[in-house]
Order: sequence, then structure tokens, then C-alpha cells
Amino acid sequence: MLLAFFAIVAGLVLLVWSSDKFVDGAVGLAEGLGMSKAMIGLTIVALGTSAPEIVVSIMAALEEAPELALGNAIGSNIANIGLVLGVTALIAALPVTSGLLKEDLPALLAVTAVVGFLCSDNLISMQDGLAMMAMLILLMYLMFRYKKEHSDELITPDIEESIPDLPLKQSIFWFIVGTTVLIGSSRILVWGAIEVATALQVSEVIIGLTIVAIGTSLPELAASVASALRKQHDIALGNIIGSNILNLLAVLSAGAVIFPIEVTPVSLVRDYGTMAAITLLLAAFIWWPRKKRQLSKLEGLILLTAYVGYLGYLYQQSVTA
Repeated sequence: MLLAFFAIVAGLVLLVWSSDKFVDGAVGLAEGLGMSKAMIGLTIVALGTSAPEIVVSIMAALEEAPELALGNAIGSNIANIGLVLGVTALIAALPVTSGLLKEDLPALLAVTAVVGFLCSDNLISMQDGLAMMAMLILLMYLMFRYKKEHSDELITPDIEESIPDLPLKQSIFWFIVGTTVLIGSSRILVWGAIEVATALQVSEVIIGLTIVAIGTSLPELAASVASALRKQHDIALGNIIGSNILNLLAVLSAGAVIFPIEVTPVSLVRDYGTMAAITLLLAAFIWWPRKKRQLSKLEGLILLTAYVGYLGYLYQQSVTA
């Protein structure tokens, strides 16, 4: 089992590194093909943040371990809100923009509700996966059209900074290296996760909800904390909400179109229920009427406490199982 734990750690490290290189290469190629920075920022850079989760989901489905993909997607969303936003808000209160109030948060709530409906029959089928992909394409189209109409919001400083300027040959090199290592590291991670789940006699969903989800959420945690320390507080909330939408529509659908994902009654109530509850809690904090709309330090502490409590409950269940 020691080898399996090492495989998980090594897989996560290589996964994070390779996803950055993949995005750098893909962005350079897109610029070489004449794609605008606005389109690059709203598509490649946005999808690139969820690249580790998407590739892990695909590999888990190919290994006929779709429960790992389910745990990864739902667990990442719970970790993003409870751990990432909780810790970031403790460092500095996070201001809420009008765009987040009117577009981003309602979109996340709608997507969460749709995914809950698709899970209600205890199966995410290939047809469900295709429906989620179609919804993702529609959302990205509507988002780009809205941003185009509000040209002052089309390129924000954080998006512009995230778009590197690389020569075409270097872009091709990093795209190939990033893609290769991304696929290889995800296979290593999935193998390690399955081996650990078997050795500890716990479900693959539990491993996906904890070790894999926390590991793939670490880049978001690092980026959000860094943004808070640089006083770029408006970046963290939007990034996490966008990441959570992608986790549900891209990560789950990527696995489901390859291998149907069984959603047990326990997972539906305990895991999806927790994700929906903590998402609604975040929405309540953001929409709570006050003079200055923000996610306060106290609310960050509440989110973090809820996440720690959820992990404790999972641990208790795995021990008593």
C-alpha cells in the first residue's frame, strides 16, 4: 500500500505541473491560430483550471472506476467552497461583484439543481453526460456573448496575466509534453487511488471525495490565497464558482460518456446533499442584504468548519463500515 500512496502523491504533483504546461502550450497554439485573448481566457484558460479533474475522471471511467470520478467532482466542489473559500476569506474578506450576483452564482445554483435531477435515478448515463456537455457549451456561449456586450469586462487583469506569450515552437513542445504527462500522471493517480481503496476496504467514492478531491483543489487554494495576500480579493470568488460549474458539467460528463456512473442512495444524500447544502450556504452569505456585500471572515470560518465536519463524518463512516 506504501507504493500506492506514493503513486497518489507523485500523480498529484505531476498532474498539477502538467496541467499548467498543457494550458501554456494550448494558449500559444490558439494565439498562433489567430484566436483572440478574450476567447482564450474564457475557454482554454477557464477549462485548463479543471484539466486535472477532467483527465482523472476520464481515466477513472476507462479503468471502470466511475465512482472515483463522481467522488472527485463532488468532493472538489465541496473542497473549493469549504476549504479554499473558507481559508481565503479568513485571510481577507472577499468582496462580491455585481456580475457574480447576477450571472455566476445563479448559473452555479442552476447547474447544481440540474445535476441533482440527473442523479435522482441513481445513475448518470451517457445521455446525461451528453446533456451536461451541451449545457456547458450553451453556458460558455452565453457567457462570451455577455462579456462581448460588456467589452470593459472582457479582459480582466487576472485573465490577461494568465495568458502567456510563447513562441509557436515552444507552445507545441509544451502542449505535447503537458498532454503526455497529464495523461500518464492521471493513470498513476487513479491506479494508486483504486489500490488504496481496496487495501483500506473503503469505497472509491470516499477516496475521490477526500484524497483526490483535496489534491486536485490545492492549485485553487494556492491561487486564491496568493490573490488574497496581493489584495486581489475579487478574483477568488469568481474563479471558484467558475471552477465548480466546470467540475459538474465537464468532469462528471467526461466520465459518464465513457462509463455510466452509479450514484448510490448514500452518495446522493450524503455527498450530493452536502455539496448542494454548502453551495446554498455560500449563496445565502453572498446574497445576505448588507451595506457592503462580501464574504466575511466569520462566514469563511463557518464554511471551513462545515468542511472539517464533513471530513470527520466521512472518516467516522469509513471506520464503522
